[in-house]
Amino acid sequence: MKKTLAVVTILAAGGALAAALANREAVQAAPAPAGADARRAFIAAAGRVEPLGEEVKVSAEMDGKLAQVLVEEGDRVKHGQTIAVLSSNDFAARVGLAEATLREREAQEERLMNGARDEDKREAEALLREAEAQLSVAQAERERRRGLLERGAVSRSEYDFSSRDFEMARARVEAQRERLNVVRAQTRVEDLKRAAAEVARARAALAEARAMLEKTVIRAPLDGRVLRRYRKTGETVSGKGDTPIVSLGDVEKLRVRVDVDESDVAKVWVGQPAWVTAGAYGDQRFTGRVVRIGQALGRKNVRTDEPSERVDTKILETLVELDAGQRLPVGLRVDAFLEVRK
Repeated sequence: MKKTLAVVTILAAGGALAAALANREAVQAAPAPAGADARRAFIAAAGRVEPLGEEVKVSAEMDGKLAQVLVEEGDRVKHGQTIAVLSSNDFAARVGLAEATLREREAQEERLMNGARDEDKREAEALLREAEAQLSVAQAERERRRGLLERGAVSRSEYDFSSRDFEMARARVEAQRERLNVVRAQTRVEDLKRAAAEVARARAALAEARAMLEKTVIRAPLDGRVLRRYRKTGETVSGKGDTPIVSLGDVEKLRVRVDVDESDVAKVWVGQPAWVTAGAYGDQRFTGRVVRIGQALGRKNVRTDEPSERVDTKILETLVELDAGQRLPVGLRVDAFLEVRK
């Protein structure tokens, strides 16, 4: 009777151990899809799909009203392509004014460098010739009246009048000659320096005006696709970056940002095979490899909203790059599986 009881006890214990081992294997392989190799185990974690180069939100550099939004969601854009334009009438007017000011300052500098204009020189020379001709006439008249005075044919006062006319004519000649000398004189160095400084200031003002006008044109910072359009024509935007116009991303290659539980961080390495699944795609796998592992634990990025989910655990952010040619919507929540070989 005792032997029979011992055998029953041993058999019962053996059955319990076998059941425990079977349960352990079942728990370990649970994250793997059906048909997985029994020699492998998998880390399961939640993740979210994003473009390989991350999603970039594009904003204006200045406050303003959108005159045009030139792209729609799903459009492909090239780096530098115009995606939106702010109202720019005021800034275009400032550029026009700055250009006119620069032309005026450059003309002033050129006049100083070239000296007087040819017209001014010709005018001064003509006035000098006229004054010299009048001086010749006055001189001849004075000499004629001197001879008449000596013969007593004219009075002394008449001669004095002719002498005064001569002196006045000579003074006019001297004045016109001095004026011509001034016109012909070289420009002073101080004037040239002052003119050059005015030109430099005008050029700087024009460059600033053009830069402000350029900021009214919002361009794509990268090659990619428009993932979302936040604003439409006529809406106002801020230059502080808090009112994005569109978001862009390169969706030709995708990656998944995975929240690896802190208890599994020792099982993750760069190059580790992985795949993701999503409810909308059934059992379809989207394969890839681990390309980057975070250096510090942090809070969860992805919530599953399952009743049993723990929200107080720490995670290690891990990036899985999906193989080329696979398509998933950016922002989709997925289940990620990182392969761990036994």
